[in-house]
Order: sequence, then C-alpha cells, then structure tokens
Amino acid sequence: MEVLKLIGVLIVVIGFAVKFDTIATVVIAGIATGLVAKMSVLEILETLGASFITNRTATLFVLTLPCIGICERYGLKEKAIDFIRSIKNATTGRVILIYQAIRTLAAAFSVRLGGHPQFVRPVVVPMAEGAAVAKYGEIDDKVSDTIRGASAAAENYGNFYAQNCFMGASGTLLIVSTLVAQGYEVTALQIATWSIPIAVISVIVGAWRDLTLDNKLAKMTKGGAQ
Repeated sequence: MEVLKLIGVLIVVIGFAVKFDTIATVVIAGIATGLVAKMSVLEILETLGASFITNRTATLFVLTLPCIGICERYGLKEKAIDFIRSIKNATTGRVILIYQAIRTLAAAFSVRLGGHPQFVRPVVVPMAEGAAVAKYGEIDDKVSDTIRGASAAAENYGNFYAQNCFMGASGTLLIVSTLVAQGYEVTALQIATWSIPIAVISVIVGAWRDLTLDNKLAKMTKGGAQ
C-alpha cells in the first residue's frame, strides 16, 4: 500500500514525542522509508550520504555554540550596558546610534545581546529619554513615543541586516540551501561575505537617522532647555 511509504513521518513524530535522539530518529525514518519503497541497502546509504553532503552547512552553528556561550556566560550583555552608560553628555540620537552599532556587531557574530523586552525597553529607552530630558526639559508623550520608536528601530536594523554576516546563522543557511536547490553553487562564506556591505550600509543609514533625530526632537520641544 502507498500509505506505508509515509512510515518515515510516523517514526519522526514518535521519535520527537518520546524525545529520542534527533539524528538517530531521522536516520531510522530514512532507512524505514527506503525499505518500504523497496530500495536496496546501498541505494539507501547513497541517498542518506548525498543528503548529508548537500545540507552539511546546517551543522555549522554547532561549531560556534561554545564561543557564543562563553561570551554570554561572562557578561557580554552587562559590559554593553556599562559601556553605553559610561558615555558622557550623550544626546538621544547618539545613545540610540551607539546601541545600533553594538547590536550590529553582536548580530554579525550571532551573539544574543538582547531584544526589545530584554534590552531596548529596560536599558536603551530610559537612557535615550533621560538624555532628552537633560537637554530639553520635561518631554510629552509624543516626544516619548518618537524616542521609543527610534530605539525599537535601532534594534530591528542592527539585528536584521547583520545576522546573515554570520556563516552559521539560520538565515544564511536557509539562503544557501535554497540557492543550491535552484542549481546555484554558493557557500555560507560567500553569503556571509556579501552580507557585510548591507550591514555597513544599515549602520550608515542608521547614523544619519539617529543624528537627525536630535534636530527633530529640538523642533518638537521648541528648543527645550538648551
């Protein structure tokens, strides 16, 4: 029966449900599917080998996990916070720009520095708003929303445009596998290399946006307490 050829799917579901070893589950499912499809043992092994070679880049992230873990274990996030807080006389735009630059570097090395709830909201926003209050005096809700929006955008720019600079990033590996499936011979290193100019451009655009933010806030507050 044709339905028996779906036995591999059933094995995968059961294996994941009982938390069996992932690789072993997939290999067993592949062998079972091949046997049901009346493939010889040699054909099954050739198919499994070819699939592994084609998708071998998917294991790159495993090699980087120890380094990333060590960076996070020894307080990289806390060091970033201390660095931002140590900046003297920083304007709102400069605070946000510095965070975007740090976030871009972190994303390029696949370091999970933070995010909107873990870093932007509790750290960047209060500092950016504090810089605005120090320069312009009390700020209203409209100014506050503008600052919060710019802070959130800095997180998005820094993370989105730089993450593919890392060879083992999921986005990079997805691009590689998709292009290879379409017949294009590319490597993760090539995709990561060509992603660097995009990340640099995003920082330049972000710098222009953040530095003009100070002028925008000055107009919104009519000069404040300069």
